Amino acid sequence: MPLWEHIPDGEPYVFEDPDQPGKYRVYLYGSHDNLVNEYCGRDQVVWSASVDSLNNWRYDGVILVVDKNGKGEPFDSAGTADVLYAPDVTMVADANGKKTYYLFPNDQSGLRNGLIAKSDRPDGPFEVCNWSTDDPNKADGVLKFDPAVFVDDDGRVYGYWGFERSYAAELDPATMATVKPGTEIVEDMVSGRNQPGRFRFFEASSIRKIKDKYIFIYSRFTEDGEFGLPTSNYTLAYAYGDNPLGPWTYGGTIIDGRGREIDEKLNPIASATPDGNTHGSICEINGQWYVFYHRQTGTNEYARQAMVAPIDVMVQEGKGGKVTIIEGEYNSSGFALEGLNPLVRYPAGIACWYTGPKPATHEWPNNTFYGSYVASGYGTDDKFDAPYDLRNNTNPVVNNTDGSIVGYKYFNFKITAGRKDMQLRMNLTPLGVDGTIDIMFDRPWKSQGGHRLGTIELKADMPQQPTEFTVDMPELGRLADRYAIFFLFKSDVKEKSLCTLHDFVFAPVE
Repeated sequence: MPLWEHIPDGEPYVFEDPDQPGKYRVYLYGSHDNLVNEYCGRDQVVWSASVDSLNNWRYDGVILVVDKNGKGEPFDSAGTADVLYAPDVTMVADANGKKTYYLFPNDQSGLRNGLIAKSDRPDGPFEVCNWSTDDPNKADGVLKFDPAVFVDDDGRVYGYWGFERSYAAELDPATMATVKPGTEIVEDMVSGRNQPGRFRFFEASSIRKIKDKYIFIYSRFTEDGEFGLPTSNYTLAYAYGDNPLGPWTYGGTIIDGRGREIDEKLNPIASATPDGNTHGSICEINGQWYVFYHRQTGTNEYARQAMVAPIDVMVQEGKGGKVTIIEGEYNSSGFALEGLNPLVRYPAGIACWYTGPKPATHEWPNNTFYGSYVASGYGTDDKFDAPYDLRNNTNPVVNNTDGSIVGYKYFNFKITAGRKDMQLRMNLTPLGVDGTIDIMFDRPWKSQGGHRLGTIELKADMPQQPTEFTVDMPELGRLADRYAIFFLFKSDVKEKSLCTLHDFVFAPVE
């Protein structure tokens, strides 16, 4: 997706393209971070991509805005629509094969938490279908925070929701929103953040079925010291079971938005934003499983971007069978399983490693960054914290102080193997500081097998404007595999950014 778009809380599904029967697309439903100073937005949109072209995403437009009875009359005195948090979607087909798609937004207006909407198309638009007959401002339904809904193979419908405590219920298929008569809500389906137990559920319920196993995916609060890092809800975890309402077995972590790594002394570190929130799920596309999640950009949690990583999923069928998901890696390459094409110019903001001389501290929204971070968009000040500027499909990397490292996993250097005429071309803005940028491959440090490909020198008297720097790299042709690339910043001037990174490309010498 373009880097000016901000779709967190993504739920991915493969549905048939209504305009091309027999063809399939991946649809990503999520929140829409466009309020700038708070979470999410007052509309929900959908993006999609053909399963045959996963790097070409299409904006399919606004699918839901909740105003009074859908008639354009706002609910509140400010004349605005409801704020919509993380949604889910499910599809039901009748006996004749007619498909109906149900959207479950997390409507933040108290009377309408359980709102649902439906459409004949996966790309909407969706219309609210559970308004209360007793109160036109209220929706009927039991679903609350971060709803997830699943239609099983036998047609039975299940809903999941919760914040710090998990809830689930079998739903009435006639309403898709209320508890099925004769059944009850299951409270504390898995143990919550503040309860005894390993699950440590926080929010972000999502549900999938793989073969005969049910997979419950959620945002988990890690324990303090787990993985050698402070407690965080920046991880997606999973549990699995033989029944849609449990009991559940804890499985492990699917993705960690902190980008867990080790430093030069082999200590555990967060190589990306050290804290934040996340929400997402898993999806199989062309036989490959992926986890969809989001990351934070800028200096708060209100400009989040969709992310994806390949994962391995193994299911042992039969009662009591185990589900194993091999944790995905926080990365820059996404669907490019062989690595990014080094001959393509990429914005610096796709970085997946951005650290400083000491760990950053994050107490949202007042954060302290001791090194590089991905800005949320181009602005008019030095902080570059103005997201949603549609003129720029980029996020610069800023605050590149002495000791900072910016990294990208991975590039496919098989494409340039054997070439001796390669160079790096980097577009950056010098900021009046003497220093250097070492370009390393594989690892940031020689002690861990990293190798320096070249160096950019910056001078304090250079014009402070975007400038293309070039570095000849005859050794690049020796690389014939998938490698990470790192930029290491060095200066005798401490705690002042050497430059702003805009974009770069590996290219033949002209």
